[in-house]
Amino acid sequence: MYFKIIEINKKNIKMKNYILLAALAFTSVLSAQTDTEKAAETVSKSEIEGHIYFLADDVLKGRATGSPELKIAASYLANTLRSYGVKPNPVSGDYYQKVEMFRFYLNEKIDLSFNGINFPEVVAFDIDAIDSEEDAVYLNYGLEADYKGKDVKGKIIIVKAGTPDAVELRPALGSRAPKRELAIKNGAKGLIEIGSFDQAIWPRFKHAFEERVSLSEGEKEPLPLYVWVQTSQEELDKLGAETLKIKIKSNGIQKAILQSQNVVGVLEGTDAKLKNEYVIYSAHYDHIGIGKPDAKGDSIYNGARDNAIGTTAVLTMAENLAKYPTKRSALFILFTGEEMGLLGSQYYVQNPILPLEQMIYCFNTDGGGYNNTTLATIAGLNRTTAKDKMIEGAKTFGLKALDIDEVAPEERLFDRSDNVSFAKVGIPAPTYSTGFDAFDDEINKYYHQAADEADSLDYDYLVKFYQGYILSGRSIANDPERPYWIKGDKYEAAANVLYGKVPEAPIKN
Repeated sequence: MYFKIIEINKKNIKMKNYILLAALAFTSVLSAQTDTEKAAETVSKSEIEGHIYFLADDVLKGRATGSPELKIAASYLANTLRSYGVKPNPVSGDYYQKVEMFRFYLNEKIDLSFNGINFPEVVAFDIDAIDSEEDAVYLNYGLEADYKGKDVKGKIIIVKAGTPDAVELRPALGSRAPKRELAIKNGAKGLIEIGSFDQAIWPRFKHAFEERVSLSEGEKEPLPLYVWVQTSQEELDKLGAETLKIKIKSNGIQKAILQSQNVVGVLEGTDAKLKNEYVIYSAHYDHIGIGKPDAKGDSIYNGARDNAIGTTAVLTMAENLAKYPTKRSALFILFTGEEMGLLGSQYYVQNPILPLEQMIYCFNTDGGGYNNTTLATIAGLNRTTAKDKMIEGAKTFGLKALDIDEVAPEERLFDRSDNVSFAKVGIPAPTYSTGFDAFDDEINKYYHQAADEADSLDYDYLVKFYQGYILSGRSIANDPERPYWIKGDKYEAAANVLYGKVPEAPIKN
């Protein structure tokens, strides 16, 4: 019996040694995998489709900020991170960061007419309760020269939108602040700008401003009436009389508190020193909700491109890093309120769950669409020292990385997504987007449109896009050298303050 026990023990020892050796061999195989192989392995076309089809489903009603449906999306994202093994928000103990906002909206239409002609297409930037019939003053474009010799104190001013050199909607928006200031300076009680804008763009603009959300209650505006009006060019050309009879009725902009949430998760890095530094992987998961019905009667703006694609990019990165951690730690943030003015990312920067100086890079992803499936288009590609890693990451999977400023510098897209909230405090922060080489009909067909559905996407392209995104992120997170802004970038000074870096002294002649 004694000898049999020894024999059995020897067999057990051999078996344990075999299992140990097998485990070590398996570990060796894993460690021998390249980052390219790791990036390719965890990206599944069917899993991508599952995420996007859920996020862009009609049941979520367009994922409007503060809506119950956005909370459902947040729960889906949180539990997906949980399933990968991503750790929760260390401050709250769950996967959420609560964000309180203020909603400003009109609960009834503004009634507006000039000289008996009704103008139903009105967007209010500010309007108090009003029910008035009075004379208004026409002031051409409402520029400084137009006020000379005119008494507008206590009166409503009617002007053409924009300036003589900028009458299209987007450039005309740039003149809003100075024109408002001039109206206030001259004692006007209201400012109405009238334009004949592109019919394809106006509905999106109107939808965006019919309901606005802010992180603060705001202060009482000294100009209680400021609206824009859409009209025909024919009606616009009729303007010219110095005095116009105006009728306007509204119960004013209403205010309510809106509760929403960012979704956050953390993974620790593997390097004893570098794990104290974090790469942020971010995207916004909200969209614009329900809007004007299209020709098919569809009024749900599903936001598959904007930004279920970006949200899914962060999930694919989380799955990859949970399985194959990098030397640096990872912070995953999915923002609410981007469509309302980058509010979720602004709130996070004001209320970080980890010190901002430990965040060495923010790798954001966002997009309004694509028209070139050979590209990955990146806002800020040429602005940080991680440029080559993004170029190589995309190239490895058959895509060419292109800086967004090479496509449309006039659109200033770097400053129009959540990355800029981090850039402003100094954190290098590009936005990785699907490929486009022009703002053409293919982009406009889907951007903030009901047609932006999950079944309209090219998922074979998205597999390559996500693989390139993951490889780029892994390369940055494993590089012993920290990425930084290219010398002279507008956000370099903020980075020097954040990271306590002393700028180089200028070279003396």
